[in-house]
Amino acid sequence: MSELQSTSNDRISNENSSSFLKLLIALIKNKWALISVFWLFFIIIVAIFASEISPLDPNKNHIMERVSPPLTLDKKGDMKYLIGSDALGRDGLSRLIYGAQVSLLVGFSAVFIGGVIGTLLGIFAGYYGRLVDDIIMRLADIQLAFPFILLAILFLIVLGEGLINLILVLGVGQWVTYARIARAQTISQKEKEYVEAAKALGVNNLSIMFGSILPNIFAPLIVIASFNVASVILAEAALSFLGLGVPPQIPTWGAMLAESRDHIFAKRWWLPFFPGMAILITVLAFNIVGDWLRDYLDPRLKEIE
Repeated sequence: MSELQSTSNDRISNENSSSFLKLLIALIKNKWALISVFWLFFIIIVAIFASEISPLDPNKNHIMERVSPPLTLDKKGDMKYLIGSDALGRDGLSRLIYGAQVSLLVGFSAVFIGGVIGTLLGIFAGYYGRLVDDIIMRLADIQLAFPFILLAILFLIVLGEGLINLILVLGVGQWVTYARIARAQTISQKEKEYVEAAKALGVNNLSIMFGSILPNIFAPLIVIASFNVASVILAEAALSFLGLGVPPQIPTWGAMLAESRDHIFAKRWWLPFFPGMAILITVLAFNIVGDWLRDYLDPRLKEIE
């Protein structure tokens, strides 16, 4: 018995290694996806080690050195402001580095919350159908009837600013997409033979839904998650731009853009340029990775295109 179990474990391990190798080869063949993955890996490392990488305190004011241009040197001739300083004399690079922390934290956390809620509700709706399906899908329709950014603004006005509130509002706003996909996939999967076999063996519904069906619908949910991280980062930037994001003392890319809007026509191009490019490149990278994952996990979509 132990030999059979050992053989089975070895086979599973070999299959996992083979799958990872195929994934890596497919990634290497797609240069834009590879570049995007490297960029995202770089941004994640920067965000994790922001306190060690950041050259200066992102909130320390240097009024006498306000709106210094890029490549500004100190009195000793050493580099002080690589990408310039803002209207309060705060180092732009340090704020950009710490801003990556907030953008990625909000992006991943909100997608996780929305993904968990939406997947759970979608599986229940697709598996049980009828009244459960009607209630969950009508709730989804009601939420979709309102512009998301308007709902986010209203909830943040009521709840108040703060990182936790921002994550919760953006997370709850994402559940509908996951619920619809999980529902459609569950309806398709529950008619298959392995589900019927599990029912015949007396396996309870929860075990069937989350032990059998969920692993088989996980791939499209991962693809949607990669796209949603990008949309959440954009939403966070928009809300921060409107002054409804995190508190002012916490650097974010959106807040940096908001602070620079009075300087756009004063030839202080570096103030909006660097946070804007950080948002643009990061969002683009997530979208490219999402496209690549979609094509890799379902090659038929690429053939249709």
